Amino acid sequence: MSKQLMDWGQRVQAQLSGLDVKSLGRVGVLLGGRSGEREISLMSGNGVLEALLSKGVDAHPFDTGLRCPTELAGEKFDRIFISLHGRYGEDGTIQGLLELLNLPYTGSAVLASALAIDKIATKQIWLSNGLSTPEFEELTATSDWNVVAKKLGLPLIVKPAHEGSSLGLTKVKSVDELPAAYALAAGLDKKVIAETCIIGDELTCPLVGQGNTAEALPVIKIIPPQANYDFHNKYYSDETKYLCPTGFAPEVNAEIQALALAAYKALGCRTWGRADVMLDQKTGKPYLLEMNTSPGMTSHSLVPMAAKAAGVEYADLTLWLLSQTLEQKVESKG
Repeated sequence: MSKQLMDWGQRVQAQLSGLDVKSLGRVGVLLGGRSGEREISLMSGNGVLEALLSKGVDAHPFDTGLRCPTELAGEKFDRIFISLHGRYGEDGTIQGLLELLNLPYTGSAVLASALAIDKIATKQIWLSNGLSTPEFEELTATSDWNVVAKKLGLPLIVKPAHEGSSLGLTKVKSVDELPAAYALAAGLDKKVIAETCIIGDELTCPLVGQGNTAEALPVIKIIPPQANYDFHNKYYSDETKYLCPTGFAPEVNAEIQALALAAYKALGCRTWGRADVMLDQKTGKPYLLEMNTSPGMTSHSLVPMAAKAAGVEYADLTLWLLSQTLEQKVESKG
């Protein structure tokens, strides 16, 4: 483990040792929600809730899929842990409501959340900052499939621009498969994106902090069965293997972390996030795929795995993330 990561783990422990749990007040854990990732959000949220309760936090669940979010105003919460994934939880909408209610919350603010969930806007910002990401094209019902395939090459990836967890994603191997792939993605989203498929190692790099104090946690290498990291293999399969450390040379890990950190800062993320990256097997060059601003906290989730590699257990990670909202409170009053 690098000295920097040891330092992060030690800083977390030092901050938590000086934390008065009562100062967190009454905490709402937002979970469930209305997106296609509701099932995963319930798993994440219940894990977070259980962890916070184990640390003595006065935490309470609030399912935004079963209750109207405006009811939050009557709950007398002092701060919020967002365990929602996808639309209406990770896209800036719930963040905007919490801003109006003057409630500090975990994760990125309105703009960064809205940008990061839009894969096209995200790529445009990364490209404007000179960060590597696969070439892409926005698809419509009238797209010329032959032109798309010629520009991006085959195989290529087609996916909804605003969905996560590989929902509606298709790996297209021939032009004939493009119409069906588009139809699948378009059934979930008004905006559909096609991008060059990078062949190589699938990686993820969690990030914590904000601005100049942001830092990258250990990179994780993902080895799914049949090289298919789909919804099932992400959340339910025990066949998917995760390597942390990755087994790469230190300079390769450092390059991936630097790219992920630059991507996180370019979008203006805060508290935490997770950058998904592909490492081209031909060139060894890393490419950014997307940024998750409300990462999963399930038994198969990757941020807790990386935090553990840096010496921070799940419950401590959860408490530390929540404690970052204490600084927001100070800022909003300043």
